Amino acid sequence: MPHRVLLLGGARSGKSRLGETLARSWGGDDVTYIATAEIGDAEMARRIELHRSQRPSAWTTWEGAAGELPQVVASLDGVVLMDCLTVWLSRLFLADGHAEGDDEALWHESERRILAAVEALLEGARAARAFIVVSNEVGSGLVPTYLMGRRFRDLQGRANQLAAAKAETAALVVAGLPLLLKGSLDDGR
Repeated sequence: MPHRVLLLGGARSGKSRLGETLARSWGGDDVTYIATAEIGDAEMARRIELHRSQRPSAWTTWEGAAGELPQVVASLDGVVLMDCLTVWLSRLFLADGHAEGDDEALWHESERRILAAVEALLEGARAARAFIVVSNEVGSGLVPTYLMGRRFRDLQGRANQLAAAKAETAALVVAGLPLLLKGSLDDGR
């Protein structure tokens, strides 16, 4: 049975570092790193390059189209680290085209499609020995003042709940320290 791990936290909480530590411990050099960000401006390009330079060179990195990710994850069988669910979700959210519209029915249909993609991603990870998902906890912040922000916050919260329900382990990372919500940070063997 795979060991699925959800690591939640705020910005600079240490969740990514913990995910990398677990992946290295469980997979050594045999890790697939799912990088979900895409270059949108010069600052993001610098961030992506910094992340690339800090990862072990032996790790396989996947950087591709957001819509392909569930199928890619389903084909992987080792230790997989996805950083992060929030960025991937934002790519799906923005690509959908109904994030800002006033038509609630269209938005709800979009939300169902996006959450179905999240479900497919999590279910597809069954072949992986370990699937570590890093995500942002968005429920402790202010309520956004604009529709698109509120929709994304709600969508992220639902995606996090879905990921937590599917995971054998879930932890909230604060100041670099994991607070276990369920399960254990053992490798599941």
